Amino acid sequence: MAALRHLKQCHPRGIAISQFHTSSPASAKQHYKMLVLGGGTGGIAMSSRMKRLVGAENVALVEPSEIHYYQPIWTLVGAGAKTVASSSRPTASLMPSGVKWVKSKVQEINPETNTVCTDDGTEISYEYLIVALGLELHYEKIKGLPEGFEHPKIGSNYSVQTVEKTWKALQDFKEGNAVFTFPNTPVKCAGAPQKIMYLSDAYLRKTGKRAKANVIYNTSLPVIFGVKKYADSLWEIVKKRDLQINLRHNLIEVRADKQEAVFENLDKPGETKVIEYEMLHVTPPMGPSSVIKGSPLADEIGWLDLNKETLQHTKYPNVFGIGDCTNLPTSKTGAAVAAQSAVLSRTISKILKKEKPDKKYDGYTSCPLVTSYNTVILAEFDYNGQPLETFPFNQAKERRLMYHMKTDVMPHLYWHGLLRGLWGGPGPYRKIMHLGMK
Repeated sequence: MAALRHLKQCHPRGIAISQFHTSSPASAKQHYKMLVLGGGTGGIAMSSRMKRLVGAENVALVEPSEIHYYQPIWTLVGAGAKTVASSSRPTASLMPSGVKWVKSKVQEINPETNTVCTDDGTEISYEYLIVALGLELHYEKIKGLPEGFEHPKIGSNYSVQTVEKTWKALQDFKEGNAVFTFPNTPVKCAGAPQKIMYLSDAYLRKTGKRAKANVIYNTSLPVIFGVKKYADSLWEIVKKRDLQINLRHNLIEVRADKQEAVFENLDKPGETKVIEYEMLHVTPPMGPSSVIKGSPLADEIGWLDLNKETLQHTKYPNVFGIGDCTNLPTSKTGAAVAAQSAVLSRTISKILKKEKPDKKYDGYTSCPLVTSYNTVILAEFDYNGQPLETFPFNQAKERRLMYHMKTDVMPHLYWHGLLRGLWGGPGPYRKIMHLGMK
């Protein structure tokens, strides 16, 4: 059966989106020394780095989307502090010059034959493969969604189609329950579901509506945040601002026509609770890329199976990965990708020289926890949940400086540094200090 699978040809999966693809004819064959799958943060950053390492003509990136989004800013878009337009750039403007952009969707990965099939029938062979396919959102796993977004009072900062609905729901709030959720799955930017809660609380106070609001955060997790140092500070904020936190509560249904949200109690199977809402922010369940999940590259759950220190695949030595698609046991954030990109670039450079990788990724990740329209707690930590702080002060304290970094400095460094492969490495915020910021 394995042999038959490897003999399988690449077949196009429909023609409705062919206008977005390259002009390569169906079933055309291409070959590249370095093939990158996915044009998100990790994919474009690694394409830039690989261009310098092996030459642009030897690198190709497969990505169907014409628009690239800086998603960390969507927290602020949902709170009215930034616009959706400020989060996007044409993918073409971000592609490293000379690198081949294959405007198709990955359909199948065959690591045994070193080939990738795209949905327009193209087969691409490679010497080395970098997988950066991200994760998938599953609104449909919540009964009543995504169709519920057609109703008012409900939004989600995790999709460009629904982030502005969050801001509309917040603006239209009159009185009642403002409910914010965290699903019973891994998520990208695990702090975002509660960031919008703090911002909404601040907005309701600013507009004189807070006295008529119950601000409720229902999370499937047993803690408010995974690192105790920062969790302790967040609990203090929760108490001070009279926010209601319900641990181990998972959203399973939205009755948008009735403005009702149904939650299951994960500690008491079978017990559910219905909450009426005036505003509902949904963080959707998330899961592995279906392409990876259906390939030999996946672990038992479906995530890309990597060595957590070198970012090399555990079975296929010419396959590597970065970002949200991987099974690395750290929070899935842009800062994590920045740290991973430097380690992965070093790993690949060593492999190309037939040397042993000598740089280890320690799980560094960061979450700028926005707690108001002018303050942030900057959480930085490693695989073990130990703080790895950049600045010479207690980062568990709310600070205006950190908010400025989140809203103004980081987007600039993202577009002009990280995506160009010029910024990253363990503790990427240290680069800001090197630039003279204090």
